Amino acid sequence: MDAADLARICDAARALPALMLTVAPESVSADQIAALTAAGAIVSLGHTDCSYDTARAAMAAGARCATHLFNAMSQLGNREPGLVGAVLDGGGVTGMIADGIHVHPATMRLAIATKPEGIFLVSDCMAFAGTDLTEITLGGRRILRQNGRLTLEDGTLAGADLTLPQAVATLITQCGITAETALAMATSRPADVIGNRQLGRIAPGLPAMLVHMPSLTAGIARPLHGAHSPV
Repeated sequence: MDAADLARICDAARALPALMLTVAPESVSADQIAALTAAGAIVSLGHTDCSYDTARAAMAAGARCATHLFNAMSQLGNREPGLVGAVLDGGGVTGMIADGIHVHPATMRLAIATKPEGIFLVSDCMAFAGTDLTEITLGGRRILRQNGRLTLEDGTLAGADLTLPQAVATLITQCGITAETALAMATSRPADVIGNRQLGRIAPGLPAMLVHMPSLTAGIARPLHGAHSPV
């Protein structure tokens, strides 16, 4: 990130209701993270192989979120906790892709038990959602869809074939998470991350942004158009 990048993002953060960006902590300085945070940006750590200490230093500088926990980041090890360890050790909040593919249900259950108030759902959804497409081209590369899994031609995961209603259902049916917690992870928690307590809640005087989900254990396993927003 150079000075022009920093200035442009800070200007956007000051102008927009909410702006979140993902950075690898080894690619930015602590001063840049602090400047972004001061401008109102939500700095999230991800797509990184950083150490635990590097992650914690970035958090101390102002980063307060992590991008899709467990995926595209340094893993929890016995001698080097990595970014996963830094997050589970109390570092801010984090999104998680709950499709049962990107993260095993048992791992999701353990993470939620470790960080009960600090995890929200993110779909990482690709353009396949709501369509019958079996492949698309993105950035000159073929993305293939098969059995709920999106991959590059070499088998590498490439985004998710997931909507938030499906993610809620996964937490309930595969992880044993209560409906109340799963729904909060898709609504009020991400609203809190962007600092907007008007969204993601049902209460007198708040905007009635509602989605009808006939069943939390069966019906919402189907994609629901209009239910893709995180709040």
